[in-house]
Amino acid sequence: MSVPTHDAPRAPFASFSFARMLTAAAVFAALSGSFVAPAPALAKTATPKAVLDASAVAVPDRYSADTAQQIFAAGGNAVDAAVAIAFTLAVTYPDAGNIGGGGFMTVFMDGKPYFLDYRERAPQQATRDMYLDDKGSLVPGMSLVGHRAVGVPGTVDGMWQAQQRFGKLKWKQVLAPAIRYATEGFQVEPWLQKRHDDAAKSFAGKTNFDVYFSNLKAGVTFRQPELAQTLTRIASDGGREFYEGRTADLIVRQMYGHGLVTRQDLIQYKAVWRQPVTAEWNGYRIVSAPPPSSGGIGLIQMLKMKADLKPAFDGLELNSVPYIHLIAQIEDRVFADRQQYMGDPDSYKVPVGKLIDDAYLAQRADEVKPDAVPGATPVNPGLGDAMPEKAQTTHFSVVDKWGNAVSNTYTLNGPFGAGVVVDGGGFVLNDEMDDFVTKPGEPNQSGVTGNEVNTVAPGRRPLSSMAPTILLKDDKVSLVIGTPGSSRIFTSIFQVITNLYDFNMAPADALAAMRFHHQLLPQKTIYWEPYQPITGELAEQLQASGYTLAGQQFNGDVQLIRVDGANPEPAADPRGVGVGRVFH
Repeated sequence: MSVPTHDAPRAPFASFSFARMLTAAAVFAALSGSFVAPAPALAKTATPKAVLDASAVAVPDRYSADTAQQIFAAGGNAVDAAVAIAFTLAVTYPDAGNIGGGGFMTVFMDGKPYFLDYRERAPQQATRDMYLDDKGSLVPGMSLVGHRAVGVPGTVDGMWQAQQRFGKLKWKQVLAPAIRYATEGFQVEPWLQKRHDDAAKSFAGKTNFDVYFSNLKAGVTFRQPELAQTLTRIASDGGREFYEGRTADLIVRQMYGHGLVTRQDLIQYKAVWRQPVTAEWNGYRIVSAPPPSSGGIGLIQMLKMKADLKPAFDGLELNSVPYIHLIAQIEDRVFADRQQYMGDPDSYKVPVGKLIDDAYLAQRADEVKPDAVPGATPVNPGLGDAMPEKAQTTHFSVVDKWGNAVSNTYTLNGPFGAGVVVDGGGFVLNDEMDDFVTKPGEPNQSGVTGNEVNTVAPGRRPLSSMAPTILLKDDKVSLVIGTPGSSRIFTSIFQVITNLYDFNMAPADALAAMRFHHQLLPQKTIYWEPYQPITGELAEQLQASGYTLAGQQFNGDVQLIRVDGANPEPAADPRGVGVGRVFH
């Protein structure tokens, strides 16, 4: 198979109207646990007076940090930088950065919080049992590899809406760095070659992945001319080009006869402005991701339950056996609620308010006992019968000198998504359909189970754990944080926040501390990470307490910025290759 040439006639771009981007004033969505926020106004915001000594980013690679520097030097704000970073990572971090996936953006702009849901959607031809054989059994790999694993991408519309609403620079300016990296190339580092080599084994003989990425080898200057052309079209014609123009033609051609995404799916896709989930905690206001993410709710539940259990935690050493035992019981309850109550708020009324209610969480915390025997008593959802993400996600945090902030997490789901590259477009498509419950009761690739609330349905957004989060103190940004890591996302963020505020660690130390993970199933299992494995006496004591220990390729890559007075302090997770950088 050869890479297609680029001389095919360009389809006329279906002109779009700005009016189509505007919706009615905010109304309560009948099927949502929170209401949809007002649609974006397209007027640029006035430039306020600088309130911080500098702007800052914490990003997954050095190329995106360089991009941020260029954007801030040109006068851009946090949203301009975030959008430019996202497009750059689609070039230089192709296993997770993307234009063929989707995600969430939490924004604090001009003193107000916002949340943008640009999560992928199931195609209109998708069906509940599309991954089952004629005996009702899951077909191995069908929701992970190849065309049928692909959901309708949301990243480009999300970036377009965010930049049009809040950006200061021209759209072309924020895409220029990514276009340059795609055209001129970037140097491949050993970690990226390893991710390619691992993923290529899954795609061998099934997709066109290696036609485009076989030369992703350490030391090579990797150029992507077709991706450069795609980005140039998007820069020239606007974000809707991806859904209605030449790029849409290429996607539809790639899907035809193999996948379910149609031109109508692309035309109908719109990112959604939602109300962020918020809560007060220890003098801070938490601003995080609402459904279709479980991440914000899970994070708030964990933080509040731990605060309710302060007497039980007093005097406990961080990551000691009794400490881990109490956290594991909290996590059991959070994951029980996640499994039962959470899904797409546009198709199911998620009881957000009840799940983060102080009285409810105090009741749940009261069930946690220092002397409880692991797994002895089943943990059930707490509200009665009212009602998954693989690790190859990436996160970045941005603060500008005007006090605005962006916390953005986006994903292809698995490494390099479904392994399907759009011929002539040069970008990888997601395998986000695996984040649905492909068969109720069966675990997804993260080991997380679910029920009917998150089954496949046309147009539905799959449940996520992504939790781009901002903490406010006195209505000013205090922390911007997030991470990849599948179902480990909000448990990882919880541990870093706890390290920062309960144990008063410096950002670098808070990131470097040991992390562990526990979820409802499998019972009694504590997962440890390669960076700081649970070994020796700690391992022996946990096993003696009734826990099973399991290793994992833990993918925590937390990128945070703490703001101390007027000083932003970025820090990148030592588990990854990210960088924190300050721009004066």
